[in-house]
Amino acid sequence: MKTIGLIGGMSWESTQTYYRLINQRIREELGGLHSAKLVLYSVDFAEIEALQHQGDWQATGEILSSVGQSVESAGAEFLVLCTNTMHKVASQIESAVSIPLLDIADATANRLKEDGVTCVGLLGTRFTMEQVFYLGRLEDHGIQVVVPDERQRESIHSVIYNELCKGVVRPDSKALYLDVVVSLSERGAQGVILGCTEIGLLIQSSDTEIKLYDTTEIHAEQAVQYALGRI
Repeated sequence: MKTIGLIGGMSWESTQTYYRLINQRIREELGGLHSAKLVLYSVDFAEIEALQHQGDWQATGEILSSVGQSVESAGAEFLVLCTNTMHKVASQIESAVSIPLLDIADATANRLKEDGVTCVGLLGTRFTMEQVFYLGRLEDHGIQVVVPDERQRESIHSVIYNELCKGVVRPDSKALYLDVVVSLSERGAQGVILGCTEIGLLIQSSDTEIKLYDTTEIHAEQAVQYALGRI
């Protein structure tokens, strides 16, 4: 089993989901008392969030590159960046380390292609929904992406930072997200990506008949399969 390197804390609410899912799947795959070999570095998200909203992505990349080097030095054989938005600086991190980084958008695109999905809706932070680093990665896989309108994007972004990253789950926010999911489906989306690792805390597949793709679950599963040498 390869040692997984988790870069987490963005936010820790979803990082603990990664930790749980990875260990549960390792136990299911190997049985007995097996658990994952992993190294976890959890950042102070307040520092990252401030730089995100200042638009200083270079500084966030420098922080996470240093973290990646620390995780590699601690024995990790590959990296899993436990966040969608910070994949904006994935190439900066990759340049700073000598081990692979599993890209969350690629993992999600591969799952979509397995399901025959060619048009998908996307929920996430404004950065993820609006900037090319994520949309472009999906489009490079031949997948058309539909995003919420301006008002919806602002509301979705606000819920992530002001509620979900603080562990707050509100029924009205859940209703808002599900309404947006329906609107994306009506615009042609065959499914909807939960493109922020906290969104799975708010809505799940059992809440709607529309197919949801939880990137946290998909990314964690990819990490397990990579650790076991199956991909």
